[in-house]
Amino acid sequence: MRSYAELLPQAVLNQIDASTFGESWRHAVTRPPSARHRVLVALDHGDVSGFAATAPSEDPDAAPDDGEIVAFHVDPDAQRSGHGSRLIAAAADTLRADGFHRAHMWLVVGDDGLRTFLESAGWAPDSAHRTLDLTGDGSATLRQIRLHTDLGT
Repeated sequence: MRSYAELLPQAVLNQIDASTFGESWRHAVTRPPSARHRVLVALDHGDVSGFAATAPSEDPDAAPDDGEIVAFHVDPDAQRSGHGSRLIAAAADTLRADGFHRAHMWLVVGDDGLRTFLESAGWAPDSAHRTLDLTGDGSATLRQIRLHTDLGT
């Protein structure tokens, strides 16, 4: 899994305000939009080593029983320690417990490490793709592909 600094344009990274970003996540954790919006955290001796956020899928082609992992990250220093495997399993279990039958996750094109990891965990591409306009003027875009998995419910 690559770090965001390797995937996002420097101009976009320069515009991120750490305080605003932190407040956004604090709000997501303490006041989620619904009971099916959740944030899971991986801990290593009390330190956060990764996180995943799950929610109902908002994709236009999503079925009502499609969930999504909307965020997934393991600290680069904590990778290859089992945190990612436990976190992806916990996210799938959470989505299943929330009544979802299938899960989606959008990946940045070029994040081959995360894609390989997810494919080894039973995820597969489903041919959906999108391009995000990060600046609103087309000067910085991010291409993504969607992976999915059957939650076996």
